[in-house]
Amino acid sequence: MPPGPFLYPADPLRPRAVDEAFRSEAQRMRAEGAEVGRLDHDALLAGGADCSLSSVPGDGAALWYRGWMVPVPRYRELEAALDRRGARLAVGADAYARAHELPGWYAQFEGITPASVWCAAEPGRAPEAGELARAVAPLGSGRGIVKDFVKSRKHEWREACFVPDLADTGALHAVAARMVGLQGDFLAGGVVVRAYEDLQGPEARAWWVHGRPVSVGAHPDTPDEAPYPPRAFLEEVAGRVRALGHPFVVTDLACTADGRWRVVEVGDGQVTGLPEGTDPEEVLGRLV
Repeated sequence: MPPGPFLYPADPLRPRAVDEAFRSEAQRMRAEGAEVGRLDHDALLAGGADCSLSSVPGDGAALWYRGWMVPVPRYRELEAALDRRGARLAVGADAYARAHELPGWYAQFEGITPASVWCAAEPGRAPEAGELARAVAPLGSGRGIVKDFVKSRKHEWREACFVPDLADTGALHAVAARMVGLQGDFLAGGVVVRAYEDLQGPEARAWWVHGRPVSVGAHPDTPDEAPYPPRAFLEEVAGRVRALGHPFVVTDLACTADGRWRVVEVGDGQVTGLPEGTDPEEVLGRLV
């Protein structure tokens, strides 16, 4: 049975072609017998889900989206637009939100991922200092990490990510406000605060299709280093992935200084780029 069908972003300059960043992958999927359609990613982000759809493949089969990240509200609009065309997504909007945003997946992975709390925020408006202090109270004192529901500003580590002591309300608010400011209109959901854990060595990235690991290898940040987590830990993660109820998930895994393996992040596989050198068939070929 061929994989797909797939829906890719169109090239902004050549709408009848797949975006250059995904063109090679789409060609490989076509070679495997998959149908490939296109959408205008910019139009989708601008709120034009209906006009973003230039070609919808599959003749009613469930579509796998492969492309740039889509905010959850826009993904819901895409789901509705496809429904009006008699089509549907293989990953519904509720499932997408569960894997894409930390508040959706945290409960399933609690205990094997850093302790986390969160509060809602709007672009350009960070939570008040008092609200943040109340939110982080369960974490106690100690070091922490600030991010939004999807991404961190780790490249602005000292000013918009790392908090030396969560009990220092002023410092926490300053870092959160800076993160919110830098994210601008791309702020996803709100502010997440995570307990800092001393992770050692490179991370591994595992791809899961219907709860089974189809690829475990290097993280894109360290493409030449591919640690392999212990089998028992992968089995633990597999159970959590199955409980999440999402068919196509990515997990980033790392080891602490004291030898404990942890889930660092969870994500929707549709909006995660394949590692350089990975054959698309290895992962995407399982999506049928």
